[in-house]
Amino acid sequence: MAWRLFEEKDLAAMYRKYRLSSYDQVHNLIFNYLEKKKGKPFTLAVDIGCGSGQSTRGLASYFDKVVGIDVSEAQIEEAKKVDGPDNVSYRLGLAEELEFEDGSVDLVTSGTAAHWFDMEKFMKEAERVLKPKGCVALYCYANPTLLGYDNCPEDPAQIVEEMFALLEPYETKGYKTVWTDYQEQFDAITFPDKERAEDIYIKFKKPVSWIKGYLKSFGIYQIYLKKDPENADASLDQIEQRLINALGGSSETIVEFSLKYYCLLASKPE
Repeated sequence: MAWRLFEEKDLAAMYRKYRLSSYDQVHNLIFNYLEKKKGKPFTLAVDIGCGSGQSTRGLASYFDKVVGIDVSEAQIEEAKKVDGPDNVSYRLGLAEELEFEDGSVDLVTSGTAAHWFDMEKFMKEAERVLKPKGCVALYCYANPTLLGYDNCPEDPAQIVEEMFALLEPYETKGYKTVWTDYQEQFDAITFPDKERAEDIYIKFKKPVSWIKGYLKSFGIYQIYLKKDPENADASLDQIEQRLINALGGSSETIVEFSLKYYCLLASKPE
């Protein structure tokens, strides 16, 4: 992976606490695609950039074995702290250097991590380790938006957008591809049989305090924190307080968010 921003233990713990688990709608989409393109049996899935395992554990019911791969030892340690299915394991590794035998993997997937990959090297490895008709699935999501709050002294949805806007000056080139729905990554997929699934909307509820913790788990927030430590935390605190005041509640007030996923799917030729 070209960028390594998630290796500190405190950040890994924050990642496990605040990052969202992958939803069934996304996993079902990937599984149905794999079933259509390759068919059973499904023996091995590899989840790259697995972090603390939120996406990896969701694959367990579909495969005989699932292996989560991450470049960060701290993230792998956090993943192993969570009780999970017996067929899920974790190991250190790179997207560009997959330690699996040729033609041994049914699915290579990655959730919210492909923007850190060297896509040319990653695709060479994916082609090597995948079985004939095996699949690649790369998915990500846009910023969550706040839903359903009218007649507030200040627009809560706009306040949440301002929280994300604080991080824009610190976005890396790769990270910017998140906002173009991974067009650059899609173009870099070398398998001719490829497609895009878009506009997969998920609704979920979290306390107000979650959004600040979620933002702090971003790699680009860590860049902000290192470059401007005096203002990084203070700016988020101030915006969070505005959100609390607008809602007339507290940091534990439950609010509803919407999240838009997109997914790149491709099948290796026979």
